[in-house]
Amino acid sequence: MFIKNFDKLATTPQRKIVLTLIEEALASIQSEDVVNNSVKINENNLVIKDQILNLANFERIFLIGFGKGSANNSRLIEEKLGDKLTEGYVIDASPETFKKIQFIKGTHPLPSQQNVDFTDNLIKRFKELNLTEKDLVLVVVCGGGSAMLVHPYKISLDEKIAVNKALLESGADILEMNTVRQHLSTIKGGGLAEILYPAHITSLIFSDVPGNNLSYIASGPTVKDDTTIDDAINLLKKYNLLEKLELKREDFSENPKEEKFFTNVSNILILSNLTALEAMKEKGRKMGINTVIYSDEFEADAKKAGLELIGIASPNSILLVGGETTVKVTGSGQGGRNQELVLSTLSDIDEKTIVCSFGSDGWDNSHFAGAIGDVKTLQRAKELDLNLQDFLNNDNSLEFFEKVGDGIETGRLPSNVSDLIIVYKYL
Repeated sequence: MFIKNFDKLATTPQRKIVLTLIEEALASIQSEDVVNNSVKINENNLVIKDQILNLANFERIFLIGFGKGSANNSRLIEEKLGDKLTEGYVIDASPETFKKIQFIKGTHPLPSQQNVDFTDNLIKRFKELNLTEKDLVLVVVCGGGSAMLVHPYKISLDEKIAVNKALLESGADILEMNTVRQHLSTIKGGGLAEILYPAHITSLIFSDVPGNNLSYIASGPTVKDDTTIDDAINLLKKYNLLEKLELKREDFSENPKEEKFFTNVSNILILSNLTALEAMKEKGRKMGINTVIYSDEFEADAKKAGLELIGIASPNSILLVGGETTVKVTGSGQGGRNQELVLSTLSDIDEKTIVCSFGSDGWDNSHFAGAIGDVKTLQRAKELDLNLQDFLNNDNSLEFFEKVGDGIETGRLPSNVSDLIIVYKYL
């Protein structure tokens, strides 16, 4: 089981149903099945989804991986390629053992010196290799890659960390955050494609971005970017961060726009939250419950999202949602957007509704992956004399769910397809 405290949380038949759906979702997105179904070696052909690459056309094959889950995905691809792989470089927060690939343990959600060093060494190495069109570079792109593949254009690492921290706390969504990140870097927004030119590039993309816009997954290092410096600056102004962060126009970089850098680039979506949503829908159907996917690109303020979705859900049914809410941090507490979403519903939840929200990577800015909430949660809070609004006002959802015992514990998981939300209205 993925949920370590499954039995503790499954105190009603309805809760058990919701937790079973979570198990199904998490099982569907783990690397072994996903990679084995998407990447195959057929004689001398590398088949990635619908794309066939004749490896006889290439003199060297390289692999680059970054983001949460990239190490496990890269290890599986390395095993398939065997001696055909020349060398590779991977950074992830969770380590793996490789034969030819050099691995560095990086940090997330904030960048660090080891992340910068990895990226610096990667750029240096691929410039030394004098790549040609006879080279193939496989790029494993996973959520969290924006923080791990780091090469600031002008600002320092400390300034980069300050920008990331401010964006995370501002209420900006992932598309807005990654637009800013792209223009403070030389490797995002297509920058890696320029560095690897003129080699053939095939990116295997594991999406954690609602809607799966490839330009924003890990800030799109191999995808041509259509945004501009002005777009990034205007977003910082929107959240009153430009002056606060003391950024100047010359700190921003324009991303490569020349078509030649992208002619030999293929970006292939391997995994998204639709995989998890479809798995939950099928499990719900098998249990005889009307189960509906509402959206795979849901975005909203975490404090409002839960009640909005309760209003949309139909009686005697399960509503499934994928996406990413936002939190504008004003308090000094701890927790994540999934716990905040559930906490915000409790004062208005009825006795026949369960709300659950969780991060597919097992991490909701804390050791909980998310939380489950219903009238039992509310009753426990009243027994403990906990004031819901005080915890909400202080952005302190973690302490609340630690006290009531309804945080979901999985530990960090190696795959990431953003957040998943379940609303179950039962009779």
